[in-house]
Amino acid sequence: MRFPVIPLFLLALPFLEIAGFVVVGRQIGVFWTLALVIAAGMAGLIVLRVQGFGIMARIRAEADAGRDPGRQLANGVMILFAGVLLVVPGFVTDILALLLFLPPVRSFAWRFLKRRIVVASAGFGGFQRPGAQSRDKSIDLDPGEYSETPRPDSPWRTIDRN
Repeated sequence: MRFPVIPLFLLALPFLEIAGFVVVGRQIGVFWTLALVIAAGMAGLIVLRVQGFGIMARIRAEADAGRDPGRQLANGVMILFAGVLLVVPGFVTDILALLLFLPPVRSFAWRFLKRRIVVASAGFGGFQRPGAQSRDKSIDLDPGEYSETPRPDSPWRTIDRN
């Protein structure tokens, strides 16, 4: 029988965060504690905005090169999860988020997760292996939908003969 660690952690998280607020508030004061929480939330929002576009570009580059984008996808999800953890008020979640920003931690998590995650890439969503041929290259048109000479009002004025 497996022990449910994640649900137990999620139940204990609010108590850990309250304890963190009390400890940090005692050491640096209420104002600086609130300032840290607000700054971490703003940093999380910035990370979510900036990294979201960068992750999509890296995944697309991997797919265009014909490689499996699973690792880039997992790294992107971990970075976005770190951004969400920064937005959540509290110091325990901020520490977890900062750990997820470290590449060695993400590599360790990827080694742990890659055995449990299956990424279907061939023939799905435009990902193909290099040299793989598409099965269906025909376009079905009615006789009136095609002509050798383009219409004058057509945005496609030239026909590519490759």
